[in-house]
Amino acid sequence: MLAANPPKRPFFLTHSLHLSSSPSPSFKITCSAAAEERSEFRLGLPNEGHITADTLDLLKDCQLSIKHINPCQYVAKIPELSNLEGWFQRPKDIVRKLLSRDLDLGITGLDTVSEYGQGSEDLIIVHDALGYGECHLSLAIPKYGIFENINSLNKLAQMPQWTREKPLRVATGFTYLGPKFAKENGLDHVSFSTADEALEAAPAMGIADAILGLVSSGITLKENNLKEIEGGVVLRSQAVLVASKRSLLKMKSALETTHEILERLEAHLKAEGQYTVVANMRGNSAQEVAERVLSQPSLAGFSLKGKGPTISTVYCKRDGQIKADYYTIVICVPKKALYKSVQQLRAFGGSRVRCSPVTCICDEETPRWRELLSKLGL
Repeated sequence: MLAANPPKRPFFLTHSLHLSSSPSPSFKITCSAAAEERSEFRLGLPNEGHITADTLDLLKDCQLSIKHINPCQYVAKIPELSNLEGWFQRPKDIVRKLLSRDLDLGITGLDTVSEYGQGSEDLIIVHDALGYGECHLSLAIPKYGIFENINSLNKLAQMPQWTREKPLRVATGFTYLGPKFAKENGLDHVSFSTADEALEAAPAMGIADAILGLVSSGITLKENNLKEIEGGVVLRSQAVLVASKRSLLKMKSALETTHEILERLEAHLKAEGQYTVVANMRGNSAQEVAERVLSQPSLAGFSLKGKGPTISTVYCKRDGQIKADYYTIVICVPKKALYKSVQQLRAFGGSRVRCSPVTCICDEETPRWRELLSKLGL
């Protein structure tokens, strides 16, 4: 990402892509004949960048272990799902091989899917928010010179300097999304040069007037005297689970395997950052205890899905008799509200408060599964 990677030696190709031509070179996807015959279901895993470690960590948290014994091999076993294989590929190759059906599922960034998938109807986003790899694709210009007072895309487009003979020069690695964005946003006089890494150097070197690239923290832009502008964000991205529509419809057990992967992801992601808080509280009845807790709106709001606390009776034997004058209250709270919830429970008479992280939350059928079936026409 622009904001995170250390400066590298820039490499710029000499050709430019103009809006008067096709937004990007066309290419033909050839579907592998073996895809119709193989029985194993293939999941593409990124093999470069920070997204690799985050992806493996996520799958491990979902109890999907990647058995990759030989780092020189590209294929790995996933024992929990016997018909599923993991294939380590470059992020952009994951998209290309989904289109050719050499892969069936893949995890990569939405920016990569959008750039290399080029709007293909055969690519279906199964889960659009895996919670890591957050960044955005954005246009950035110098803070100095003729751009000093330019702070919006509209003002940039209206600058008299840009003509058919002398267009705004933009360096980017996104040769599909870049021209598409320019055409949709009234940037009539613009040319794109294909750049590999270190985009921030292009304006200072005089190779380009602006850049279009991925931004995370924005530190690298700032250090190179560049700025983002209003209306200049092309796409907001994070890691997603994407599938080949043809694979899901034609391969045996494809939907069943995808359903299980989606269920595991949803259960883990819903639970992430959530804590179960359990406390004992004296009272004459469960109703009385519930009223005491729910009288505090902030505490009641901590309960899972806002449906209120779970209260159960604590039985003990005293003087030969079974007594029920204590109750156990259970609520689910986000980590940032953990200490506050403990304080409030104690203020209402709670004791022996126990807190533990939630590892999974299994609700009713996930809406994302129903959305997937709808996209497949099922």
